[in-house]
Amino acid sequence: MSATPTTVSSRLLSDAIAADTDAVNRVIRRELHSEVPLVNQIADYIISAGGKRIRPTLVLLFANAWGYRGVEHHALAAIVEFIHTATLLHDDVVDESSMRRGRKTANALFGNAASVLVGDFLYSRSFQMMVAIRNMRVMQILADATNVIAEGEVLQLLNMHDPDVSEARYLQVIRSKTAKLFEAAAQLGALIAGASDEQVEAAAEYGRSLGTAFQLIDDVLDYSGNADDIGKNVGDDLREGKPTLPLIYLMQHGTPEQRELVRACIETGDEQHFDAVLAAVTESGALQYTREQATIAADAARATIVGLPSSDFKNSLLHLCAFAVDRNH
Repeated sequence: MSATPTTVSSRLLSDAIAADTDAVNRVIRRELHSEVPLVNQIADYIISAGGKRIRPTLVLLFANAWGYRGVEHHALAAIVEFIHTATLLHDDVVDESSMRRGRKTANALFGNAASVLVGDFLYSRSFQMMVAIRNMRVMQILADATNVIAEGEVLQLLNMHDPDVSEARYLQVIRSKTAKLFEAAAQLGALIAGASDEQVEAAAEYGRSLGTAFQLIDDVLDYSGNADDIGKNVGDDLREGKPTLPLIYLMQHGTPEQRELVRACIETGDEQHFDAVLAAVTESGALQYTREQATIAADAARATIVGLPSSDFKNSLLHLCAFAVDRNH
């Protein structure tokens, strides 16, 4: 794998897990290898794009916060990153996305078929790695997570171009598609460190809430962000006919004219009226409402780690709660 770009681990979390992050990168480079050149090429392309690496960071932070002294958390962090990367490859094909993390998507560069198949490679490699850990509870958490994520993808597909999606239906998609892997990552870190069942569940709750906050802010940034900052095209959600929370709120609280506009745009995936939709979600308070819901989720995450012993790792977890809401990318 090429040199790893700046990530949340190194840029925002000081040196708390710098050595662990380097170790995870070495695991990723080793486990990405395939005898098939195209697999190596595409896997390297998508992994080397970096991203925020929140999910593997959660594994490392919770393991260290509970005093873990082994090395299996490195493999677990890499597994979580592989699963996440596989979902991105598949997502971009389904969504027909052309840009992610400031670069062309793998499907735009290599084609849909190759992207889907390399996503399958990453999924299967992650399961090879988790079997090698020989911990049935680890396998259960990751197997359950990948299954729920797949269900979340299907739920999102069913919601596409449906302007009548409720807030509850949408939050179910977030919990399944996004928050579940955050949950599993935090849970694995605590589990591998020998935390109690109660402490492992608290870590899981932290991950669920943090993942929800991240996705809600992503929803906001798709209407108010800058493409250079967020690394993808602004307005992609509207183009794809996704009824995210800002639009759902607007459908409930906007004027009849605004609701009619949004309904038509969701049904047709009309991005030509993006400026009008942006004005409507801003004027109606939809973006502010979505930010408030993200703040509530981040505060819930913060509350779950009150009992965690004081350390740089706990401080980093608290920092992530603030970053989830305050970020611009």
